[in-house]
Amino acid sequence: MLTILILLPLLGALVILLAGRDEQNAAGDARLIALFTTLITFFVSLILWIGFDAKTADFQFVETHEWFAGLGISYTLGIDGISLFMVLLTTFLMPVCILCSWEAIETRVRAFMVNFLILEAMVIGVFCALDVVVFYIFFEGMLIPMYLIIGIWGGNRRIYAAYKFFLYTLAGSVLFLVAILYLYFQFGTTNIPDLMKQSPSLALGVQQYLWLAMFASFAVKVPMWPVHTWLPDAHVQAPTAGSVILAGILLKMGAYGFLRFSLPMLPDASHYFAPMMFGLSLVAVIYTSLVALMQQDMKKLIAYSSVAHMGFVTIGIFSFNMQGLQGAMIQMISHGLVSGALFLCVGVVYDRMHTREINRYGGVVNVMPKYALVFMIFTMASVGLPATSGFVGEFLVLLGAFKASSWVAFLAATGVVLGAAYMLWLYRRVVFGPIANEEVRRMLDLSKRELVIFVPIVALVLWIGIYPKPYLHAMEASMGHLITQVTPADGKR
Repeated sequence: MLTILILLPLLGALVILLAGRDEQNAAGDARLIALFTTLITFFVSLILWIGFDAKTADFQFVETHEWFAGLGISYTLGIDGISLFMVLLTTFLMPVCILCSWEAIETRVRAFMVNFLILEAMVIGVFCALDVVVFYIFFEGMLIPMYLIIGIWGGNRRIYAAYKFFLYTLAGSVLFLVAILYLYFQFGTTNIPDLMKQSPSLALGVQQYLWLAMFASFAVKVPMWPVHTWLPDAHVQAPTAGSVILAGILLKMGAYGFLRFSLPMLPDASHYFAPMMFGLSLVAVIYTSLVALMQQDMKKLIAYSSVAHMGFVTIGIFSFNMQGLQGAMIQMISHGLVSGALFLCVGVVYDRMHTREINRYGGVVNVMPKYALVFMIFTMASVGLPATSGFVGEFLVLLGAFKASSWVAFLAATGVVLGAAYMLWLYRRVVFGPIANEEVRRMLDLSKRELVIFVPIVALVLWIGIYPKPYLHAMEASMGHLITQVTPADGKR
């Protein structure tokens, strides 16, 4: 089942490549093939949730094929309650990206769709891999299509942004490779479940070096302060679909790495570095929120808000309790939906006005009432309004943080206030007030295609906010097992 999920997008990409050479006709075919492929992949991924046993923490849908005979390296895939929703989030957002690019991308359409389908396969592989080598191949493989998406279809400074994105993420991953090699030579296996059992026996000093090597890779991907500076540039220059996938999925890989590697494999080092993680996360939450307040570019503002929201995720992860970990997971899902949708909202007005400058707008509600309503829902979800997914994630993270440290919870809560300040400031400037720019009067409200994109995301954001039980239930056993891995029998570290 998991191999099928990885192969489906690759098959779609191959079909597009083999389609006719006439660029104009092939572009329309490429869009249809990409949309059909991503929808099929999404429906297949739903079978995983339907057949998922929430009562066990064991990896499910496991498949193993020997790869390098005699070296202990195998092609092994499987999912648990942590990776299940990351796979579902990926397959859900991909058709959204294809639809939002339907009219926005007019040059090299076939290449664009092929890159997105390859990216989907790589990302699904990251979340399903149960072998460190397989994980690393997928983890690094997704850099190439994302680099091309920013570098070819991005804005005026796309080459600079693409290079910065690639070099930051690749540099951190080199140290991760060193950690992988050490674990392999120490234990003779690259199997992730086996390493989870054996690597906690390492001495604290060794764990600390390995943890820092992994941290170098995962912190850039999250991205954590101060290695976050590539993100605003990448978001501003990326096409709308690129920003959606970057915010919605790629940022989650760093947090997923902490959950899959740092905590269960290096528990002593994770506890040792938890105060540092709290400190860096709090700086991210407060500092980047203040920076967001000063932005004049809509995309840059939302990009800085992503750094702040992912700061909540890392706070939840290093709280080492059920509320914090579940809150981190819900926050990751919520951020994937809400931040992706906010970039879509920016893309809608950019397609009409070809500018992201906040001061060029105002009074949009007078000509685009449907858009104003949708934008408001996602703004409120980003702020953490009750009955939205953002509230559930932030509330559980703050609850978990309070159990770990009341000061961390107090300081993190200031980020919620600042988040409300910059998001409401953005919404007021763009949507309300008099129409100062005559170009705004000529803007058309949401089209049927745009409504088809937004309605499912709105439904999911409200569903998680009102009834999060199915999500919490599916991840509870895996989170409980993770807590036992990171906490010894005597309850002390």
